[in-house]
Amino acid sequence: MSTARARRREGAEWCSDFPPSRHSPRMGDLEVLLPGEAEALVQALQSFPLRDMGSQGWCRQHEQLEKLNMQAILDASSSQGEPIQELLVTHGKVHHEASIINLLETVFFHKEICDSAEDSILDLIDYCHRKLTLLVAQNSSGGFSVPEGEFELSPLQELQKQAQTMELEISLKALSVLRYITDSVDSLSLSTLTRMLSTHNLPCLLVELLENSPWYRQEGGQLKRFEGGRWQIVTTKDYPRLTKIDGQVWIALYNLLLSPPCQSKYNLTGFNKNQLLKLRALLTDILLDQIPNLVELQRFLSHLALTEPLPPKKDLVMEQIPEIWSRLERKNGGKWQAIAKYQLKHIFSPSEQELRLQARRWAETYKLDVIEALNPEKPKCASCNAEASKRCSRCQNEWYCKRECQVKHWQKHRKSCDLLAKSMDNVKEEVKA
Repeated sequence: MSTARARRREGAEWCSDFPPSRHSPRMGDLEVLLPGEAEALVQALQSFPLRDMGSQGWCRQHEQLEKLNMQAILDASSSQGEPIQELLVTHGKVHHEASIINLLETVFFHKEICDSAEDSILDLIDYCHRKLTLLVAQNSSGGFSVPEGEFELSPLQELQKQAQTMELEISLKALSVLRYITDSVDSLSLSTLTRMLSTHNLPCLLVELLENSPWYRQEGGQLKRFEGGRWQIVTTKDYPRLTKIDGQVWIALYNLLLSPPCQSKYNLTGFNKNQLLKLRALLTDILLDQIPNLVELQRFLSHLALTEPLPPKKDLVMEQIPEIWSRLERKNGGKWQAIAKYQLKHIFSPSEQELRLQARRWAETYKLDVIEALNPEKPKCASCNAEASKRCSRCQNEWYCKRECQVKHWQKHRKSCDLLAKSMDNVKEEVKA
């Protein structure tokens, strides 16, 4: 038997069909938390001093937030009511950036969450504005253009790539949260509207987002867009399709420009007017077919182009100060170096035993079946990019649509499969020890 044929046979043995029932659990059958557990976790949520971020107590609460986050998504996806959202409203609790922004994206779909946030909504608006401004700035400077490719990146580059992908995903979720806040403009306070329209000028920022579209990029002569937590090639068939991200920006603009409370407060200066009129070129027939309500925005822009709007009536507004940000500065001002030294000694120098214990806790938190159920898209074949239903049973990382694709892809997959399988075996041995 030739060497190539022997390797293909070895690949077929290692990459046997993965049982379909393992990767396609029914959403309604999955449960991360029982109702009583969820309520107890929400009640136990607490604030930590800045210097304790990353401590054992902080990490345990992070795990609890991840479970609440996963349960909230499962509840929303299975249409079985949303008890997590109700608990957060009841107990008034809603720190871990990626987990919290994901949880907020899920629960802020409900207007009562926005109402229950009260004055803390100012901190959230400021946070979303910072994330979107950073998103535009990094895209303009090529901040998200880390090249992709197997076995090309050093460990440091791989970490930087993961950090940038996480930062992009966090920023896009902040965009969704901001859009949900704009759905409630009729019930927002005057100071909140002033902060959105005057302090941060969110309509012009959203125009910048649409112009730059940082969720799209050119790579290797192909157009890619960021969907489902990863960069995907945009085919000719998919290109006209409006993405969720594009839709969030357009709906937020619609709310901020056409709702009566905002129209009476937004100052259409010459600069603002010129920025908003850039939208006319983007309001194509294909876009209007997918979001028909934008026809009203198109009429508004046509009218704006022909008129000189009157400045809004000036009201005496007592500007509120964001509570959370101000409290952090007040408590920690002048102590930043001391906090950094404390964390370096107590947080960033864990023992080997502590690392193993944390790894075990994470493995218990992130259950494979639940993680797969949370994925909004079905996996793609690593060989032909078709919808996949089978997975490498050794490393459980690559998906395939049929056995022929597994064997064909084995030469490319073999090295990473060896590394992943060896790493998994080492982790299992350490956990047992």
